[in-house]
Amino acid sequence: MCGSIQHVLEACLNYRIVQHQQPPGAGMIYVAHTAHWQFLGLLSGFLAWLLIMTTTGINEWRLWYVDDVSIITSGIAWVGIWRACFYSHVLPETENCQSVNISDSFIPTEIQMAQVLMMLAVIFGLLGNITAALAMRMAYFSVEDRRYMRMSFVLAGALCLVTAVFSLVPLLWNMASVLNNSTIDFPPEFNLPVAPVRQSVGAAIIMGILASTLMLVSGAIFLCYRYSMQSLEQTTDPLNGTWTVTTLPKKSELRNGDSYGMDNLGFHSEEIS
Repeated sequence: MCGSIQHVLEACLNYRIVQHQQPPGAGMIYVAHTAHWQFLGLLSGFLAWLLIMTTTGINEWRLWYVDDVSIITSGIAWVGIWRACFYSHVLPETENCQSVNISDSFIPTEIQMAQVLMMLAVIFGLLGNITAALAMRMAYFSVEDRRYMRMSFVLAGALCLVTAVFSLVPLLWNMASVLNNSTIDFPPEFNLPVAPVRQSVGAAIIMGILASTLMLVSGAIFLCYRYSMQSLEQTTDPLNGTWTVTTLPKKSELRNGDSYGMDNLGFHSEEIS
């Protein structure tokens, strides 16, 4: 019994770690822990991009309140950057909308600029999210070439900041026009008065400002990624790095010279006479 246990211990202790060459990509290390905040930035940027698209499409940029409810029976008209709509029980259609084009001479400058800048914000926001997703892929997955990871985060952050600026400018501009009760000289076919009794800021502007703030935060998080590429090059992967050859001494090399070694006294039993 003692001999079999001794042989098992001998087989377990006398092992050898063979030196090997690093395979391609062995220098890759785990860096996902350095990009947790950037992952939150990616979620924030994607949510902000969805909200910016929603802001661009809906009509509730300005709420016009009118006295004459003979046509606009609800007393409220929604003026967006693409359409002007209101509800009526007099006209054939309950919801009446008229399109607003950038070439129309009656629309103010802030609406024309909003049509251009909001579309640019949607495009730049999409590019920023794609770039951030590629950077996160380098950080979270086994990508061999990580030289452009830091550059990708910087580019994603810059695109997000540009997106936020593109959306904030028309939003704040139109909000200022609403607060100043600026008028729009709509043509007769719009069935809208030249000036409303009063105006209020619509849900689209509030949503857009929130989306722009989230996009600013997302861009700042991406720009704050500071993981040094020098540490990526100098650090060795503990799993795939270069290992040294280490051989434990055999029993024949023990000090007592005994080829079988010294028995453990714990395995010995005394016979009771």
